[in-house]
Amino acid sequence: METNNMNLFGIELSDVQKDQFNRYYSLLIEWNDKINLTAITDKQEVIKKHFEDSLSISSVIDMNAVNSVIDVGTGAGFPGIPLKIVFPGLKLTLLDSLNKRINFLNIVVDELGLADVSAIHGRAEEYGRDVVYRESFDLCVSRAVANLSTLSEFCLPFVKVGGYFVSYKSEKADIEYIEAKNAINLLSGGNVRIEDVIITDTDLTRKMVLIEKLSPMDDKYPRRAGIPLKKPLR
Repeated sequence: METNNMNLFGIELSDVQKDQFNRYYSLLIEWNDKINLTAITDKQEVIKKHFEDSLSISSVIDMNAVNSVIDVGTGAGFPGIPLKIVFPGLKLTLLDSLNKRINFLNIVVDELGLADVSAIHGRAEEYGRDVVYRESFDLCVSRAVANLSTLSEFCLPFVKVGGYFVSYKSEKADIEYIEAKNAINLLSGGNVRIEDVIITDTDLTRKMVLIEKLSPMDDKYPRRAGIPLKKPLR
């Protein structure tokens, strides 16, 4: 895989990191037939639309100043695993509701020799109420496909006061924010910024929605499992 062609927003990869991306790609393709991890399998497409896209947050957040990250709805490990490869000092938690994906991620973590990574199986609504995880992370990230109101209820419970939830969104982010503004306020979020990030040589322009955690969250959030998706806060 031609990792030398990756545009990493000014970040130069070491040989070890290139090898880790190579192995990650190989594992992704090997396991994709078994558990349907991604519709994108061409190596250059994976580099651009998974690896580089995952790392696009580095243009809007100083990742070297971040200690702990949780990736909610991580799926095949995006954006969490690419961030861990490029910023190995991160303490990373990967959360997904499907155990077969967690099994895959544990293999990736082992094969790539990644330290301080925990892959956990469960629902965000449940872990968001767990004292071990609630308001414990500097940063929560998510590329999951859900409306911003629902994602905010999934993700903001994990963020420390003063930390950020960053949602990887499409061109509809501005409209989603208007609809989610009240929900974000209810969930102790604010100071919202929406930043455009262009993934070079693709048709993909990311809108990164940055939401700061302003105060401790009301204990009634997140609501019980399934409710944030069925009845988003308005």
